[in-house]
Amino acid sequence: MAEAKLSSKNQIVIPREVREQLGLKPGDKIVLALHGDTAIMIRKPKKYSEALAGIMKGTYPPDYLERERESWR
Repeated sequence: MAEAKLSSKNQIVIPREVREQLGLKPGDKIVLALHGDTAIMIRKPKKYSEALAGIMKGTYPPDYLERERESWR
């Protein structure tokens, strides 16, 4: 696990191993999100639609939508 220190100017340097794993380059944007008292950092995707495509795949059984649609009739 990498560690970073907050400077007196409220800046951090992202450790090399994290930059390399995320493929970050100068000028790239990152997104920080809070989950409780935990901060999560990800590289900002160029297109959110592409980054999220298929993220829910396998969450529901294969026939789930068909059964739901049938229950509406």
